[in-house]
Amino acid sequence: MGPSEERQHGFQAVHAPAGTCVSVLLGTFDFLNKWACSLHILFVELCLQTWLSSIAFRLFIFTVYCLSLWDAFVLHCVCCCYPCFFFQHCSAHIRYIWHFSCEIVFFHQGDYVWLDLKSGREFEVPIGAVVKLCDSGQIQVLDDEGNEHWISPQNATNIKPMHPTSIHGVEDMIRLGDLNEAGILRNLLIRYREHLIYTYTGSILVAVNPYQLLPIYTADQIRLYTNKKIGEMPPHIFAIADNCYFNMQRNNRDQCCIISGESGAGKTESTKLILQFLAAISGQHSWIEQQVLEANPILEAFGNAKTIRNDNSSRFGKYIDIHFNKRGAIEGAKIEQYLLEKSRVCRQAQDERNYHIFYCMLKGMTPDQKKKLGLGKATDYTYLTIGKCTVCDGRDDQKEYSNIRSAMKVLMFTDTENWEISKLLAAILHLGNLRYEARTYDNLDACEVVRCPDLTTAAVLLEVDPKDLMNCLTSRTIITRGETVSTPLSMEQALDVRDAFVKGIYGRLFVWIVEKINAAIYKPPSSQPKSVRRSIGLLDIFGFENFSVNSFEQLCINFANENLQQFFVRHVFKLEQEEYNLENINWQHIEFTDNQDALDMIAIKPMNIISLIDEESKFPKGTDTTMLNKLNSQHKLNTNYIPPKNTYETQFGIQHFAGVVYYETRGFLEKNRDTLHGDIIQLVHSSKNKFIKQIFQADVAMGAETRKRSPTLSSQFKRSLELLMRTLSVCQPFFVRCIKPNECKKPMLFDRELCVRQLRYSGMMETIRIRRAGYPIRYTFVEFVDRYRVLMPGVKPAYKQEDLRGTCQRIAEAVLGRDDDWQMGKTKIFLKDHHDMLLEIERDKAITDKVILIQKVVRGFKDRSNFLKMRKSAVLIQKTWRGYHCRKNYDAMRAGFSRLQALYRSRKLYQTYHVARQRITHFQARCRGHLVRRAFRHRLWAVITIQAYTRGMIARRLYKRLQGEYRRRLEAEKMRLAEEEKLRNQMSAKKAKAEAEKMHQERLAKLAREDAEREKKEREEVRKKKEMVEQMERARQEPVNDSDMVDKMFGFLGTTSSFPGQEGQAPAGFEDLERTQKELEEEDLDEALPLPEEEEEDLSEYKFAKFAATYFQGTTTHTYVRRPLKQPLLFHDDEGDQLAALAVWITVLRFMGDLPEPKYHTAISDGSEKIPVMTKIYETLGKKTYKRELQALQGEGEVSHICNKKSSVRHKLVSLTLKKKSKITEEVTKRLNDGEYSLHGNSMLEDRPTSNLEKLHFIIGNGILRPGLRSEASGCSSGRRSSHPGTIPPTTTWPPTSSTSRSCEG
Repeated sequence: MGPSEERQHGFQAVHAPAGTCVSVLLGTFDFLNKWACSLHILFVELCLQTWLSSIAFRLFIFTVYCLSLWDAFVLHCVCCCYPCFFFQHCSAHIRYIWHFSCEIVFFHQGDYVWLDLKSGREFEVPIGAVVKLCDSGQIQVLDDEGNEHWISPQNATNIKPMHPTSIHGVEDMIRLGDLNEAGILRNLLIRYREHLIYTYTGSILVAVNPYQLLPIYTADQIRLYTNKKIGEMPPHIFAIADNCYFNMQRNNRDQCCIISGESGAGKTESTKLILQFLAAISGQHSWIEQQVLEANPILEAFGNAKTIRNDNSSRFGKYIDIHFNKRGAIEGAKIEQYLLEKSRVCRQAQDERNYHIFYCMLKGMTPDQKKKLGLGKATDYTYLTIGKCTVCDGRDDQKEYSNIRSAMKVLMFTDTENWEISKLLAAILHLGNLRYEARTYDNLDACEVVRCPDLTTAAVLLEVDPKDLMNCLTSRTIITRGETVSTPLSMEQALDVRDAFVKGIYGRLFVWIVEKINAAIYKPPSSQPKSVRRSIGLLDIFGFENFSVNSFEQLCINFANENLQQFFVRHVFKLEQEEYNLENINWQHIEFTDNQDALDMIAIKPMNIISLIDEESKFPKGTDTTMLNKLNSQHKLNTNYIPPKNTYETQFGIQHFAGVVYYETRGFLEKNRDTLHGDIIQLVHSSKNKFIKQIFQADVAMGAETRKRSPTLSSQFKRSLELLMRTLSVCQPFFVRCIKPNECKKPMLFDRELCVRQLRYSGMMETIRIRRAGYPIRYTFVEFVDRYRVLMPGVKPAYKQEDLRGTCQRIAEAVLGRDDDWQMGKTKIFLKDHHDMLLEIERDKAITDKVILIQKVVRGFKDRSNFLKMRKSAVLIQKTWRGYHCRKNYDAMRAGFSRLQALYRSRKLYQTYHVARQRITHFQARCRGHLVRRAFRHRLWAVITIQAYTRGMIARRLYKRLQGEYRRRLEAEKMRLAEEEKLRNQMSAKKAKAEAEKMHQERLAKLAREDAEREKKEREEVRKKKEMVEQMERARQEPVNDSDMVDKMFGFLGTTSSFPGQEGQAPAGFEDLERTQKELEEEDLDEALPLPEEEEEDLSEYKFAKFAATYFQGTTTHTYVRRPLKQPLLFHDDEGDQLAALAVWITVLRFMGDLPEPKYHTAISDGSEKIPVMTKIYETLGKKTYKRELQALQGEGEVSHICNKKSSVRHKLVSLTLKKKSKITEEVTKRLNDGEYSLHGNSMLEDRPTSNLEKLHFIIGNGILRPGLRSEASGCSSGRRSSHPGTIPPTTTWPPTSSTSRSCEG
């Protein structure tokens, strides 16, 4: 196959230099070199001269390749001496041989390879790529980042084939074929791009921060991962939490989960997810579980902040110890906090924020609360704007504040404590806004606080005197030989004192909050001996930090990470390999990176860095410079210590496990001392605020000398770490390694070099190798026999055996097999993860079988005993039952025969009835047929008669038209003859005849045009009539909207307002619809009232007559009338109230019997009569048809007369209306014609007779729900009382209450 054929088949051969081929072959077959010369000559003489260029040579070479070392040696000889000739005559098979022996690489299109760019960067590793094109002597590849590369034959060593496990990735990196940094990185990359952020390394979980919310933390996911071993389900944080929980229950041993990684890698979120899973899986859903979960929002608010690497960075470390009872339910927890970064309260780096609580408080507080604290916006405070960042994308500070407040309620924070916390936070913000001015007194640098409201506000919030606060912040009191001397502070010193005071307040407040939370969630262990309590510890501590400027806090943080790395190294590498050596396990030692030297230099060996810093902190004249000099003189020869380059630099470096970090020593000693001046303590002691005294209680109780000798911050932190390490060492650990994919905090962005750096310093490569080769599961012989002896019948308990090792070996060989990779030590058996899973599955099966056997025997005994009892009872029951059954059967048979007789008789009667019914039906059919035929004949006769008359009418019309035409033609002919005779006297006969004929034709044409116009007009009239009929037919088919029909019929009443005297007039053609109102016997309300006789008015009491004359509308008086009103008695702004007032008056008339009940009642019930009156009143409050109904009611009495003569237009309207498919029944139409709608047209009234109780409910309900109608209803009842003085007590006065009179006056 030549080069052109190779290109056609899609692969390219890349040839290495000949020297490379020879060296490779010589290195491969070094032991055959001494035979090379003689055999080479023999091969040349016998083969090459005779048939080297033939096809047989090709077959021979292929056969040689399939053989062993001798074949390779022969091929070596051929290739060394005749390489050019070999390549000219070899087939594709021979070129494939060069792929193994001479580094000739063949790749097909679509193959995956490793591409080594060899850029020389420290954290650069080969990148995965896919072959896109094999042509023109080069290979085109596309790498994982989308970049194209062309590989020439000279760079053949830059690409290597990729193992199949690295193409699509694996869930457990122990199974990777390419066990190198490139393979690990690509496995994480391809899973990250598929949103698979979790990957196993044995039992260690690697989590890549997705920087987005993924739907993999639901309740369904919690159920899926419950009671599952690692490896049964895809990698997940829930799997680690589940194994922690069930290992605690199975092994009866405390567990811990160590979550490590850089800042921004997702440690805090992983901790919250594990807490969520443990709370859900414990199955109790108790109050204590809720309290444990609610502790996180509070701690995050006060201890987390936005940094340039993380929007929710933990600026303190915490260890949450969750306690479980023997049933596995959460019964409490305890939180330990480590090294809060107090300096963040006073200063932040660029694009960083202060702690979340400040911004949440300013966003979430009500304006009244902020006014009391003197707070404004976040941009108004210096402490919140130093980093020039007050907003954090993705965080809703207002919503977070409400969550914090609710969490505080759950954790038993009182409202008073919440308010006191807010006061201290507000005081911190106001103290940060203080402005200083430099002064000079007696040649001493001094300063003053510029007068500003912030000082007064801070003093009020701290409940101290403003002068004392100012003196404390600008001067220092020194006690020398019993005398008190006050010295002023320079501006820089004053700022440091203020910041120290603020950091002291916030740090002690945070410690108090943690203690308050522990008081709510911590339950002391029971003193009962049988009570067992186990725990799961979650360590969420600050990640490794390396900023542009690193200070004392970063040294402590990185020191803590060095301890955690050492714990990981000790647990994974040191202890593991030491135990293998002690147990004489067949094991190959694995090298790993140990950071013990760095730990020794920082805190363990004598004269370590921490001890030197503490020592210099205790000297009164100790400075940061003297401290740095001591560090340089003591550790300059240590390889892990990097001294400053010259005497002017103030930085020193430490080689940490994660890289070199340079620390700025300015401020080291002040931060390490972490003490407050006596003036500040005295100021706190003088405060009237009990809360601030409580958080400073230890400082106030401590004397000045005692404070000087108090332990430094570094020694406290070191002691806390030692206790933490001691706690972790007695637990069974689980590790979660969090990886930060990029520095930009963006999703789906993978920074290869950043991830390689994290993988490298975390020892992931060595971890995978030791996990692949090691035995993570180990049991002592006693534990193994006692746990798995059920797998072999006849094995006795461990305490009854002598050869435990042999027993363990027999059990393992029976279940796991003799050739599997497990080993027996001196005192323990060592297993892989899958061995433990297999043993547990077999054990569950065996125990289940034994349980089923025991259940079977017990159930059999129980069932036999029950059977004997039941059989004895059944015999007695059967005897009694048979007698009862026989009697019952006899009664049933007798009843059955009686029923049979009845059925037979009924059947006979039914048949007789059916025959008679059929005959009657047949007779009815005949009669109906006769009637139909007779009606048909009558209709046929009527149709024929109509047709005959119609045809006659048409014929007569035609005859008359033809007769008229004939007459007109005769008259025209006569006129022609007359004109011809007349023209003969004037001209010749021929010309006269022609002229007369011409005029005759003109008259005939005119007559024809007149006939055509008349016919056209008749056709147009016919067409219009036809269209009108069709339009009427369409209108009759359409449904009618009752409201539109009423508006159309009664629209002539106008759209005037609700006041009288403004009604419209009936339109033209509808005057006959107006009727003269029947004059009522009662007094007309519209007539002018006679002036009352002047008399002296008694103002000591209210009279209804006076109220009516003052407030009633129109000409209405206090006299009672027995007819509906045209308008309400009182003025109402709301149109609904106007309509309701008229309805109330009509209801009062019906209630008193002065107005008859409605005659009409809908026959078809729609269920409205069952609805309570109050419900209907509620529904009427939302109606918007009041104005139309009110206008219709007001206009009903304005029509003066109705003409008796009905016009044709009205008849057409009525006929059209009656033909439509209206929803109004005939009875309603009759009511409309009779004028009853004017009385009952109010939608608030019932159209049926109602009881007095319903009327009373209607009146009182409107008075309750419509406050404006209460005076109206009282006026109606008072008018009734004035006309019936004998029925109402005369002592009733008007108005009944003062509130109603005020509402009327309004």
